Parts: sequence; structure tokens; C-alpha cells
Amino acid sequence: MTAPPPIGQPLTRRLRDGLDRICAVMRADQWTIAGTAWLNPTQLHALTFIAGRAEKGLRVGAVAAQLGVTQPTATDSIAALVRKGLLTKKADPEDPRAVSVQITPSGRDVVRGVGLVITATERALDTLPQEEQTELLRLIVKTIRALQIAGAIAPQRLCVTCKYFRAHAHENPSAPHHCDYVDAAFGVEALRLDCAEHEPAPAVQQEAVWQKFAGPGDKETRATP
Repeated sequence: MTAPPPIGQPLTRRLRDGLDRICAVMRADQWTIAGTAWLNPTQLHALTFIAGRAEKGLRVGAVAAQLGVTQPTATDSIAALVRKGLLTKKADPEDPRAVSVQITPSGRDVVRGVGLVITATERALDTLPQEEQTELLRLIVKTIRALQIAGAIAPQRLCVTCKYFRAHAHENPSAPHHCDYVDAAFGVEALRLDCAEHEPAPAVQQEAVWQKFAGPGDKETRATP
């Protein structure tokens, strides 16, 4: 009789280690992309984050929370982007004593330009069959939501936490979900990780929608009010 293989690291640890290796490539990708615009990755991340927040602007604290950096680090990155003419500062409309930052037309040109760069990570993902890419997106959404609930990352503008999202509203397996904002059905492959029209649903609604989206047997961390 063949002996069973030795017990190694827990699966979650091996998954984390694998993601660490992918992240190493992604960090290199970020330096490459940022370098095409004469920026560093933190500056580019700040610029793209602000670009996706319409025209009302953002306070530095919100940028720091999204990037997962200290406020002084975010302040330094924003100051560099202002010097380059990619961002502009103005008085916050909700509090004249505070300052908010907005993207400039030149900043939007930079964001559009870097969006055309194809990275090593994207090329690797493109080797996966379409159905595996779709399943990976679903798993990424679930992981991001769990991190958000745990307080490990700032709130994200996910479809699954939006008041306009209705899970499994249709019988069509290729487009089971519905967005009330655009009044259209869509499938998992169209789930957004950062939607400009996102409006957070109340915690109770989020929990009900999530249970319907993930299924009753799904291991779940409950949302906090």
C-alpha cells in the first residue's frame, strides 16, 4: 500500500504564497506602467483613483485610505502630481477649511495612456480559458468583499455591495444578475470592482443580496452595520 503524502502547509497559506508571487510580478508591472508617465506606482495609483471619482474631488485622507498608505505619503504623492499639472487643489465644497484634489485634463490624458499598456500579468491571465477568467473574477470579488468586511481595505465600489445590484434576478445562466441603474441584465464577467455609479446598499440589504449571490452553502463573514 502506498503511503499518503505528507501533510504540508495549509491550503490557504499556499494560496497566499502563490498570490505573493503574482503580486511580485504585478509590482514590477506597476513600475513599468508608471515609468511610461514619469511617475512612481503610488502616484499613478492616486491619479487613477482620483480620475474615477468624477469632478467633485477628494480629500487627501480618502486617497490615503484607498491606497493603504499614511496621510503624509499620500500628501507627498499628491503634491508631486500637482507640480506636474496632473492634479489641482481647491477648497472642499463641504468644508472651506479643507482641501480637495481634482484631476486635470492632462491627468486624464495620462490615465488614458497608461490604460493602453498591456502588462505581463494581463498576458498571463489571457492564457486562461474564458470560463476560468470569469470564475477567477467571481473569486476575486468574494475575496475583496471579505477583506472589506474585515477592515483590511477601504470600502470598494463593488457591484455586490451596491443598492442597484440584484443577484440572480433572471433565469438566463449567462446573464442572471440585474443592474437597476442601467436596467440591464448581465453575467459574472461584467461584475465591476470599481463602478462610478456605485451607491452602497444598507448592510441588511447587502447581506441578503450576498447570500443570494454566493449561495446558501458559501462560507461567509457577515457584514457589519
